[in-house]
Amino acid sequence: MGFKCGIVGLPNVGKSTLFNALTSTAQAEAANYPFCTIEPNVGRVSVPDERLSKIAGLSKSVQIIPTYLDFADIAGLVRGASKGEGLGNQFLGHIREVDAIVHVVRCFEDENVTHVEGRIDPIADAETVETELMIADLESLERRADALGKKAKGGDRDSKSQLELMQLALDALRDGRPARTAQVPDDDRRAWLGLQLLTAKPVLYVCNVEEESAANGNAASDAMAVWAAEQGAGCVVIAAAIEAEVAQIEDPEERIAFLSEMGLTETGLTRIIRAGYDLLALITYFTAGPKETRAWTVRQDAKAPEAAGVIHTDFERGFIRAETIAYDDFVGGGGEAGAKEAGKIRSEGRDYRVRDGDILLFRFNV
Repeated sequence: MGFKCGIVGLPNVGKSTLFNALTSTAQAEAANYPFCTIEPNVGRVSVPDERLSKIAGLSKSVQIIPTYLDFADIAGLVRGASKGEGLGNQFLGHIREVDAIVHVVRCFEDENVTHVEGRIDPIADAETVETELMIADLESLERRADALGKKAKGGDRDSKSQLELMQLALDALRDGRPARTAQVPDDDRRAWLGLQLLTAKPVLYVCNVEEESAANGNAASDAMAVWAAEQGAGCVVIAAAIEAEVAQIEDPEERIAFLSEMGLTETGLTRIIRAGYDLLALITYFTAGPKETRAWTVRQDAKAPEAAGVIHTDFERGFIRAETIAYDDFVGGGGEAGAKEAGKIRSEGRDYRVRDGDILLFRFNV
């Protein structure tokens, strides 16, 4: 299980430059005019995790397989997108297909790069896009609610419960708030996701700053961070131009040296991934052996059978138990044998909630 993030924002804020840097490709055309990206380009990137190589070394693994994230570069939205402006309906459909939104906002001045609104104001930009998404959700819900209302009056229980969830979203949207601010009962979370609301998706704001501000941000990104916190969203500062340069450096030591010169200790990709994991409440667990060491992504609080199902549905269906070693115990014991000798291997059952960094071996029978 990975997750798919849609990179959105107004035109010319650095979306495609960021996408190219994240995926180390030139799949997306970074041109200085709106709508240069009409179909969403999708890039798959590995999740950097220092624990992988340590586990692989102790396990004498032949192969290391990281977990992956998918990034979709979605063309720029403009004011009126919910009414179809700027190919808006098509773009809104692409956003509906992602798990989380990475919203790039422009926090840099550059007279050579035009701004569709003619000014640099990241909060106003964010509000423009958020408004279009809220309008699209509101109109979609009102259409669906009319049809469901008739079924609910006829005694259809499923329609009634779904209509109640829709009303939670409608109340928020009519109050000028995104659907993700609605208080949804835990038992209804799956049905809530089934509504496929644009503004119910978690959002990470990425402040694209000039190179000189990459390490500490600037006044615009500081203001944006405060605004994002008020919205219950994440916020990361990057310089897309630097990320593009870093992506071209193959030698790890040269990359570290380059980042150091810029006052950075890690890439923007790493920060975005970390923030994305927090945003979607995801963790990583590992499987290890002589053949391979592999990372797997699963949601926080997932029980062992669900984690097993990420590898294969048969593992979940026939789950018996999970032989479990915490990462620190695995490393501290010098690998599986040492951890076993120290009594650090646990046999966990169906109710065990997987923890970040667990090394797991599933026992199953189908």
